[in-house]
Amino acid sequence: MKPTPLIAGNWKMNFLPSEAVRWLESFVEQLELVPHQHADILLNAPFTHLLPLAELAEGTPVRIGAQDVSPHQAGAYTGEVSGPMLKDVGATFVIVGHSERRAYHAEDDTLVNAKIIAARTESLVPILCVGESEAQREAGEALPVVLGQLEADLQGVSLRSSGELVIAYEPVWAIGTGKTASADDAQEMCAAIRSALKRLFPRLADDMRVLYGGSMNPENAGELLSKPDVNGGLIGGASLKIDSLLAIIEAAA
Repeated sequence: MKPTPLIAGNWKMNFLPSEAVRWLESFVEQLELVPHQHADILLNAPFTHLLPLAELAEGTPVRIGAQDVSPHQAGAYTGEVSGPMLKDVGATFVIVGHSERRAYHAEDDTLVNAKIIAARTESLVPILCVGESEAQREAGEALPVVLGQLEADLQGVSLRSSGELVIAYEPVWAIGTGKTASADDAQEMCAAIRSALKRLFPRLADDMRVLYGGSMNPENAGELLSKPDVNGGLIGGASLKIDSLLAIIEAAA
């Protein structure tokens, strides 16, 4: 049996906090009108939005996550936000290693690994992003690149249950470009990721969620989510529109 799908929006740097609250109020109202019990629903929002969204989401099917976490718990790290801070404002998940962090902030696997360990220290669930560039795929290097990231990022990470970690396969060339990996390509990579997870976490891998991230939208979500090793989506632009996100949730059934 496949794990329960996780439909995880990544809002990136969008909405003001007041706009986000109004968005979530409307979303929760409309969510009750469509089938949604088959999926877990998560919104990963900017730091400034987390507290009001978490308060509003309490008692609803929606969970709130962050988009990054410091590897440090406290101290003289200007501009950083720690795991204890995220937990205290109600976040339950956190995205780690997103390709935009790797590209724009020069985050390497050593730092991503430290952030995963910091998140787990506070019982936050990391959504670890791995993926190849277009040049790497064209050179036939997609598989070793992705599995190399996975193994380096999870070095020394210990888990007690399958729900303590989520992997998101996000081909870098498909993020925000409108390009999407074919459903078969997504399945091939997600299956390879699961095989690697079986080596790292033999008892847990079958029940761990592997998401696809890369321009998932209402038109392609059904085919992508039908694949046996695709257990949900990490969704960027389409998660900013209520109708689009609801359609993707329905497609996960």
